[in-house]
Amino acid sequence: MSKSSRLFEIIQLLRAAKVPLLAQQMADSLEVSKRTIYRDIATLQAMQTPIYGEAGVGYVMRKGYDLPPINLDVEEAEAIAVGLSLIARTGDLALWRAAGRAARKLNEVAPGTRRLIASSWGLEDIQTMNLGTLRSAIREEKKVVLQYGDATGTVTDRTIWPLVLIYYVDTAIVVGWCELRQGLRHFRLDRVQDWSLSEDHFTGKSAALLIEWEKTQKDDTVLTRSF
Repeated sequence: MSKSSRLFEIIQLLRAAKVPLLAQQMADSLEVSKRTIYRDIATLQAMQTPIYGEAGVGYVMRKGYDLPPINLDVEEAEAIAVGLSLIARTGDLALWRAAGRAARKLNEVAPGTRRLIASSWGLEDIQTMNLGTLRSAIREEKKVVLQYGDATGTVTDRTIWPLVLIYYVDTAIVVGWCELRQGLRHFRLDRVQDWSLSEDHFTGKSAALLIEWEKTQKDDTVLTRSF
């Protein structure tokens, strides 16, 4: 990794951190020595980057420090996010680490990309639903109405608040809050018999539900390698 790339990564790590980061933590993440991190921090501080702290205590960055934006539209950002996730399948550890760095940069300008997840297993073509429209519903916090058949073939009408789209080998799953069951549920798209967008929104409610799903159900839902 070049020095300029490393400096960028240090800024990204500090911006994302909730608590002060030790030089050793950054060194481990970037696979360099602690001494290199000390030198890089000094370089950034000399460039007037608002990094505060000291050796043994940890470093923080002043809130609100911005980097130049990446000029991507929403669908371009989503395509890149899914592509980066798929790199886990290659078995190339160095490439995977690079994908992690790219994902952190992307998340700075398009935070919603964390809602698109690709399993570490393979993927087949998906024809069941218009996934572009479904992704829009996730972004816009718009409710979706499903006619859904369960494993026994029983069909029910569901109104869901779509939160996450997971790409699997044989289908895709949308994670959402189900109004009928009053809880988080997972819906296989190959079991959806019909669907439509509702006129209703669930504005402002998705963030807390997403956190709840990530804490309680994500690990049991999809095999992934975290960046």
